[in-house]
Amino acid sequence: MLESICIERLCKVYRARDGTDVEALREVSFTVGRGEFVSIVGQSGCGKSTLLKILAGLLPKSSGTLFIEGQAVDGPRRDIGIVFQKALLLEWRRVLDNVLLPVEIFRLDRREYEAKALRLLRTAGLAEFLRKYPFELSGGMQQRVALCRALLAEPALLLMDEPFGALDTLTRQKMGFELLRLWEEWKSTVLFVTHDIDEAVMLSDRVLVMSSRPGRIMDSVTVDLPRPRQIFTKDTPEFIRFSSRIRRCLWEEVGND
Repeated sequence: MLESICIERLCKVYRARDGTDVEALREVSFTVGRGEFVSIVGQSGCGKSTLLKILAGLLPKSSGTLFIEGQAVDGPRRDIGIVFQKALLLEWRRVLDNVLLPVEIFRLDRREYEAKALRLLRTAGLAEFLRKYPFELSGGMQQRVALCRALLAEPALLLMDEPFGALDTLTRQKMGFELLRLWEEWKSTVLFVTHDIDEAVMLSDRVLVMSSRPGRIMDSVTVDLPRPRQIFTKDTPEFIRFSSRIRRCLWEEVGND
């Protein structure tokens, strides 16, 4: 499989306000194949979000190497889409115009990308809400708009930082399957940060388990469950086995602290 992400011995050290150094990431190494869906799980504060910011070019690394599509990361890139925990929609712009925001920022051809935006919104079940403002949408619908915006330019890599964390359980599950449906059509590489082990197993081809700070990769779990996946996949012995392995890895580290 061709590599989309290649990270070797990545480290990140912050300088705290009191002048001391705080080690956020230590010797992080992994690869992600092109078109692969990989989730990262770990305790709060273990460096998951820091890792995504470094990948996005929003935060410099301290040491190590980092390549996306064979190119070293030295700043923000146009071929990366980012979805955060909050949708971060502009309240004064309607749904379609929110999705088309990157077109204005990068001065692209609006006519070309408007057709893509309409297709994405139809796929996400939002065709009837093109002229609505964000405050007229539910939380789950707002996140779908944010996802469409991130996918508009067909990014080689989609980074997602707890995108469904603020949603209720049912809406979160529905959004997970919505994401899978869009991913199976567009086939971007996805790196998905979550605290929810079952969510990670349900969505992913592989789950990376991070230690507590300084974050490092403790385990890489290949989730060879058949696709497309359904809600009842959670009841299968294979799903339970994968979830238990990840949960045990995290719990054993807590017990050893």
